[in-house]
Amino acid sequence: MTKERTRPAARPATVAAVLLLAVPVAAAVLGPLLAPAVAPADDGAPYALGGGHLLGTDGTGRDVLGLLLRGGVSALGVACGAVALAYLLGAPLGLAAATTRHRWIDELLMRPVELLLPVPSLLVISVVGVGRPGSPAAIALAVAAINVPAVARLVRAAALHAASGPVAEAMLLQGESRARILFGYVGRTVLPVAAADIGTRVPLAVFTVAAANFLGLGLDPASPDWGVTIAASREALLIQPWAVCAPAAMLIMFTIGLNLLSDRLIGREVARR
Repeated sequence: MTKERTRPAARPATVAAVLLLAVPVAAAVLGPLLAPAVAPADDGAPYALGGGHLLGTDGTGRDVLGLLLRGGVSALGVACGAVALAYLLGAPLGLAAATTRHRWIDELLMRPVELLLPVPSLLVISVVGVGRPGSPAAIALAVAAINVPAVARLVRAAALHAASGPVAEAMLLQGESRARILFGYVGRTVLPVAAADIGTRVPLAVFTVAAANFLGLGLDPASPDWGVTIAASREALLIQPWAVCAPAAMLIMFTIGLNLLSDRLIGREVARR
């Protein structure tokens, strides 16, 4: 009965989530290819509307639509790459700590990474920015390093119950390898928690990267990145609102769409179980 009532409301929400997510993702993936065809090659007057520029120009006369199409790669790519790297490093660490039979190994694995937890994220990014100014790879590594301790702790906490449960014990007695128990059983029980966490962690990474770029700690000020564009045009919000509102709308749509979609997928998985 419960499933019957939730399906009609869940389907439009899923469609809305996919649409919200598809627009910024499509702009990030296809934008660099489309930009030369839809944006004028010549710069216009600063903060101008019209004159062949569909969304006007920014403070240096660059076409806002062209910036919008070229800026998604760094805005979303750096954040998604950082979260993927954080899970690539943190998830095996958390799983290994949860499944070990020796407390000293658990302590040895978890305590060093926890030293990074109280460090402010912008401080890490600013230190990296001094060493590798304007490097998207360096920013992605910094954001990944910030997220590894939290991911490891989350995965460890989510895996503890399954790792010490009767199913894992039975698999061990049957002679199953630890790798099969770790990734074949315990890892699967962690997936819904990880999916929910990714739904919130990626948007947080997007806004961390955007905030770093906004504060001048990240990419070059002339970069078309959405965060950089917002920072560069914020003083002209009332004169040329598209220069600020268009990239901001992309970031907001990506955040809401990803959260809605992850919620729908988790709800579907829970209902299926």
